[in-house]
Amino acid sequence: MPTKSANLVVIGQGAAGLAAALAAAEEGVDVTLVEKAAEDEAGGNTRWTPAYMRMAAVDRVEPSFVQEMLEAAEGRGNEAYFARLAREAPATVKWIAAHGVEFHQPDYYLAKGPPRIQPIGGGAAIHRALTRAAEAAGVSFRYAAPAQGLVHDGARVTGLRLATGETMPADAVVLACGGFQGDPAMMREHFGPGAESIPLLAPRARHNTGDGIRMALEAGADPAGEWNGMHSEPVDPRSRNSAPVVLLYPYGIVVDLSGRRFFDEGGGLVHETWETFSRHIHFALKERQAYAILDRRAREIPHWQRATRSEVPPVEAATLDALAQAIGIDGAALEATIAAYNAACTGDPATFDATRCDGLRASGALQPPKSNWARAIVKPPFLAWPLIGAVAYTFGGIATNEKAEVLRRGAPLPGLYAAGEITGHFYGTAPNAVSVLRAFVFGRIAGREAAAYLRAGGPGPG
Repeated sequence: MPTKSANLVVIGQGAAGLAAALAAAEEGVDVTLVEKAAEDEAGGNTRWTPAYMRMAAVDRVEPSFVQEMLEAAEGRGNEAYFARLAREAPATVKWIAAHGVEFHQPDYYLAKGPPRIQPIGGGAAIHRALTRAAEAAGVSFRYAAPAQGLVHDGARVTGLRLATGETMPADAVVLACGGFQGDPAMMREHFGPGAESIPLLAPRARHNTGDGIRMALEAGADPAGEWNGMHSEPVDPRSRNSAPVVLLYPYGIVVDLSGRRFFDEGGGLVHETWETFSRHIHFALKERQAYAILDRRAREIPHWQRATRSEVPPVEAATLDALAQAIGIDGAALEATIAAYNAACTGDPATFDATRCDGLRASGALQPPKSNWARAIVKPPFLAWPLIGAVAYTFGGIATNEKAEVLRRGAPLPGLYAAGEITGHFYGTAPNAVSVLRAFVFGRIAGREAAAYLRAGGPGPG
């Protein structure tokens, strides 16, 4: 290992920051990781996520990976960025595993989709393992140390200003401090009225307030990504769990508080509909709440419990009228909605298959349509889960290339790197099970590229 000399500062202790800090330290660089949160709350979204990763196995991604990323980004994504993600993913997972993390290939909720792997123990397991490894490699950690601004001399980054007024010298900086979902003003600016009150999927991610984005933009970095794009999911507002998603809604109906359906619950696999659905709940429904309505056959779906991370059981009643009273919806309205839905469920219920788009669609008279899983709600007891929309992360951020270098007027801004949700590479919809993967992959790239930059002595004069 080379003798340690140059100084790298990494901002953020989530997936991207830990990967960057550890990778650089293993290259012989002196690394200080500064984290806004106190130690017991550090970890951003990473510490609270199941950490599914879109890989066919631990040693490969699907051949269609890059094309699927570009399709999710509606043709606006950076192909070189996603191509490097695909190339580096297996080596990154192998590297993480070498630090004591085991991976498996579990079922993903209920519906099948792209293949995914997962660390046993979720994101918390990787957070613990890489924190220990970084400490052993000599990384210094500073908690409760909010970053406020970058110091640069016009040619390169030279330091970091903290909110305390302290300036930390730095020969290079890696920004890995997340999006801006925790900043009400930025949310309202980019998403409109009401966005300031959307709940966080992982409440301890409230420290993700766009600090790194603002610092980079002030230093001249190019903006990128879809600024009114976010990844959101439907959650149970009664739950105290982190990310208490309820993903059974495709197999029944969803109604607003007037008892009316408002979207095609079977319009795709759950990861293909949850963003549009949860955003509609928050921004289009007056009460910002809806109910998923199912009957007892929901509990007959094999492993149905995988589709909810709420610890609170559904509201349950022997009749639809009693269910409506229990959830505060007009009974006649709910019964009329379900009667119309049931009348349109003319397909063979024996073809129902929760694991795929089964083609069991309602008759064309039903509006909104029900494109899959259209099975009548007739068997008591009847069940209701309350649902609200919650934001996981935002898409707008700063431009980076396939080397994790931050771009200014399309060219690398010397000494500045970024990885994870702070970077703006998502458009349209978030590609499923990619956010955590790209954070680790490009975090590691950022750490290694920063180390190479420092070994080379940084940029030349001017």
